Amino acid sequence: MWILITTQLLPLLLLMLQPLQFEKLFKYSDLSDVDSEEFEDYLEELYSTGPTKAPTKKTFQNQVLADPDRPLSDPHYCNDEVRMKNVHNRLYCKKEHFFLQATYEEVQKICRHLFVPCKNGVKKCHRSKKLIEGVYCSLTSGTMIVDCIYESFYKRGFALITCRWQNDIQEIIPDHVDDLQELYSQQKGIIHQEAIFPPLF
Repeated sequence: MWILITTQLLPLLLLMLQPLQFEKLFKYSDLSDVDSEEFEDYLEELYSTGPTKAPTKKTFQNQVLADPDRPLSDPHYCNDEVRMKNVHNRLYCKKEHFFLQATYEEVQKICRHLFVPCKNGVKKCHRSKKLIEGVYCSLTSGTMIVDCIYESFYKRGFALITCRWQNDIQEIIPDHVDDLQELYSQQKGIIHQEAIFPPLF
């Protein structure tokens, strides 16, 4: 617990302060120009009444890619990582979230695959050709970020992701993880044959 408090002191302080106090803190801080700009953008996004900004390459890398040194089967994975990686929607708990154990380059390549239906049936997702391990976080209680409690589920399957163009870096980037399609038959509890030997076409 002490490590969490010391490593995430700034975000915790920011959550407790009002917007006016943010300005006072910001004016007297020793942040670099880059950090100052990021901090201003964060505040603008947090207190804006307009649509949420699309995630950038940096936020996707930080909030979706799993820590390679931490076991994905850890029952506290989601609660710890959601707090450490500051995953929220304007301080509100996300109802679900995925962490993928893959490199950014591996996930970005999925954006080049053909469109397939997302879990809601809309054909705007891209599906990985290889199996990816990850953790599915399902919100069990809480509304605001400090009260978010998640249940963690290890998953291994084909990742469904949405992608978008990031203008400032002129790249197509992964935008959102829609699902990790598991390979286990619900009736028999076994892996499907095509999961072991995926079709070549």
